[in-house]
Amino acid sequence: MGEMRVAVVGAGGRMGKALVGAVAEASGMRLTGAVERPGSDALGKDAGDLAGVGKLDVTVTDDALPVFAATDAVLDFTAPKATLEFAELAAQARIVHVIGTTGWSEGEDEPLLAAARHARIVKSGNMSLGVNLLASLVRKAAAALDSDYDIEVLEMHHRHKVDAPSGTALLLGEAAAEGRGIDLAQHSVRVRDGITGERETGSIGFATLRGGGVIGEHTVILAGGGERIELTHRAEDRQLFARGAARAALWAFDQKPGFYTMADVLGLRD
Repeated sequence: MGEMRVAVVGAGGRMGKALVGAVAEASGMRLTGAVERPGSDALGKDAGDLAGVGKLDVTVTDDALPVFAATDAVLDFTAPKATLEFAELAAQARIVHVIGTTGWSEGEDEPLLAAARHARIVKSGNMSLGVNLLASLVRKAAAALDSDYDIEVLEMHHRHKVDAPSGTALLLGEAAAEGRGIDLAQHSVRVRDGITGERETGSIGFATLRGGGVIGEHTVILAGGGERIELTHRAEDRQLFARGAARAALWAFDQKPGFYTMADVLGLRD
């Protein structure tokens, strides 16, 4: 194929700018569209200038329909409601839709499965190679260690993050639950306050920290009676998520319509 035509939605935000930068630096793709919400200060500006990578002759617009009609892939780190709307457009256009959006309520993302009958959707709570490798390790560790080992997921992000636990923390929690052969929703503990009683055997706990400019730190703790195993990932550059999303788009372009994850993209399926 020639260069893949790529659009970024939420192009004026922190991750949107990182995505624009990743597309600009990647080989095999070029930016052809940039979308923001109505009323955004980014509207009418050049997406490359906004991202600090130089003029790309792509003007930010709030009209997504013509952008989707003239692109091969869309990179989307926005919000659940917006992502569901973008998924419908991606399905109509039969293009690649890479989703890094987090903050989903239980079952809220189910319409994406319908969109994946026509679009090639890659969705992940984290697009980095390191985190997805960590999830694979967590899955194997949880499977190898019985319920005498308590599992806790600790995460910290910058003060501006609006959802908790983070999408990455939930991805790691899901990996642990898969390793144990249990349902995360039935075994997760999100809040502890007051007289909680003893820790329930087999539960998976989450602890959330927010502050400063931390891009992302995640640790999965498996605590046994006489030992503690800690598996940690620290993100030091937001661009690693953006580069992962660009890689996912290139991979998905040659796939059949369907619903994929970064484990598929990176060949980490067990």
